[in-house]
Amino acid sequence: MKYLRLILLICFGLFFLVNVNAKIKLPGIFTNNMVLQQQSEVPIWGDASPKKIVKITTSWNNKVYKTVSDAYGKWTAIINTPIFGGPFSIEINDETKLKLNNVMIGEVWVCSGQSNMEMPLAGWGKILNYETEIATANYPNIRLLQIEKKSSSKPLNDMKVSMGGWVQCSPQTVPYFSALAYFFGKNLFENKDIPIGLINSSWGGTLAEAWTSGNSLKTIPEFSAQVMNMEKANSDDVDLQATFEKKLSAWHLQIDKLDTGFSKDKPIWAGKNLDDTDWKQMSIPDLWENQGLQAFDGVVWFRKTINIPSDWQNNKLTLSLDMIDDDDITFFNGVEVGQTNGYNLTRTYSIPAKLVKEGKAVITVRVFDAKGGGGIYGDSAQIKLSLSNQKVISMAGKWLYKKSINLTEVPVAPKNWNEENKPTVLFNSMINPLIPFTIKGVIWYQGESNADRAYQYRDLFPLMIKDWRQKWKVNFPFYFVQLANFTAELENPAQSEWAELREAQLQTLHLENTGMAVTIDIGEAKDIHPKNKQEVGRRLSLIARANAYGESVSCSGPIYDSYKIEGSTIRIKFKNTEGGLKFGGGLTLKGFTIAGLDHIFHWADAKIVGDEVIISCKDLVNPIAVRYAWAQNPICNLYNGANLPASPFRTDDWQGITFGNK
Repeated sequence: MKYLRLILLICFGLFFLVNVNAKIKLPGIFTNNMVLQQQSEVPIWGDASPKKIVKITTSWNNKVYKTVSDAYGKWTAIINTPIFGGPFSIEINDETKLKLNNVMIGEVWVCSGQSNMEMPLAGWGKILNYETEIATANYPNIRLLQIEKKSSSKPLNDMKVSMGGWVQCSPQTVPYFSALAYFFGKNLFENKDIPIGLINSSWGGTLAEAWTSGNSLKTIPEFSAQVMNMEKANSDDVDLQATFEKKLSAWHLQIDKLDTGFSKDKPIWAGKNLDDTDWKQMSIPDLWENQGLQAFDGVVWFRKTINIPSDWQNNKLTLSLDMIDDDDITFFNGVEVGQTNGYNLTRTYSIPAKLVKEGKAVITVRVFDAKGGGGIYGDSAQIKLSLSNQKVISMAGKWLYKKSINLTEVPVAPKNWNEENKPTVLFNSMINPLIPFTIKGVIWYQGESNADRAYQYRDLFPLMIKDWRQKWKVNFPFYFVQLANFTAELENPAQSEWAELREAQLQTLHLENTGMAVTIDIGEAKDIHPKNKQEVGRRLSLIARANAYGESVSCSGPIYDSYKIEGSTIRIKFKNTEGGLKFGGGLTLKGFTIAGLDHIFHWADAKIVGDEVIISCKDLVNPIAVRYAWAQNPICNLYNGANLPASPFRTDDWQGITFGNK
């Protein structure tokens, strides 16, 4: 009898297993609210039972498409989409039924790159007028799909998506979506009145090689060995990740033990009555690189002394510190009130009522930064201590600070076998799963992280574009943003990594079906993330409207075409001079430098003559080369009649400072 029960249980288990496997399963890109590319042959794919007929019914024409799943249950069907419109539904059947609702037919764009593409409207981004922009973002026919961050040493077929998949654009869904993607899509929608689908697949601080497939990277010698080693690795991804996380945790514990701000695990530098007379001052909010701690990575403690009013005593308070790069532990009168890991997260901590006493109080923040910018930064209005919206003490201004650990003086952090900047890992996990979903094109904002290898980027960036097109088997439009101005302005002409990276981006326009939005005039000296994403999105949308959609709109500022030496002057000819050349701001045309045979550049006098610019310098009789806007943060003001800025350029081909960097 017991054997009969066992057989029945096994049969029941097999029956249950078959029915589970029988359910239609779709990748994360296929959900309710999605947008499909109009007037196209669109693939839909997924999993079902092996060797089963799968039927797809589209409501816009009630047509039934049939396909058969393979021995592993994989299936693909090609459906025909009409001209834009909706909402529609798609029904998929084998033994079970799955239905996708509120589907729109329109235009689909992939939006990718590093932090300037990732930068959200709210959160750590806080773009210009972000509160108003969010409140008015009622565009139900703009649909958003956020791909979650993940890296992988092997190509993946699916990815995780935020908010359950595609969502309609609203004040509730847009705050943490890419601001640039949103403003690009908004401009397209307002001008074309067509449903717009935006797929945001971006990750701050990442390198172009991480977004390129292994097969393509093998053609570049400096990447081929790394890619082949990754392909040969036979260790399980989960085991490798667990090992890395264990090592990283041990390293952080070691850092904590070396931190002189602690004594026997007690935060002595957070004490209310600490003698801090030897601490220095720093203005908050701002990254510490802008205030004397250039290229410093490690731990810095910050202290701010305030006075608590008598009517605040024994009341719960809210401490807002806006953004901190990377991690923080925050104390109130020596008691920890919160900690957060991640440069892209806002800090808001509650101060328990029992800690709040009238008189002196000390806020202490321990900041750990592993790489790049560090410190307490963001909106000064969001650096505050508050009892309510009406009772606020500003915490912006002068803070005391003291360094405790410089990472150059401690053991090197363990390397993540699968960290986001290794070659091909982001293509594998955040681009490959999108293929072959039908798209109109791609917009891209990246390059800051590759600036120290700008010459290499001349080959790497076009390779990546061609790589994606080859994988999709479509020569789709690829429009990108040239790096904005950033860091302090220089008094004299100098070499520049960012200028060389911009040159590599400019050269990429030789690749067909590409376009570049110049942003040399809307960056910020103290913020690598310009707040005016509205204008960046508009300029990208102009390129799409002119080139992808055939509208008669100006979409590019002046682009260097040729030069001619005429005695002691050099005449520069430009393309894209619609409406003529002009200069914006100031009384003269700025940004040009000129050099002779010694290759030393001098500030030049420049004047506009028709659609050309004449360059000269009273101290230079025999000039041979001209550069424009050749700096990290150049002072430059050449525009065309469409008020679009000229791209930085140079007439020479002299070896730059990033030449040979691998």
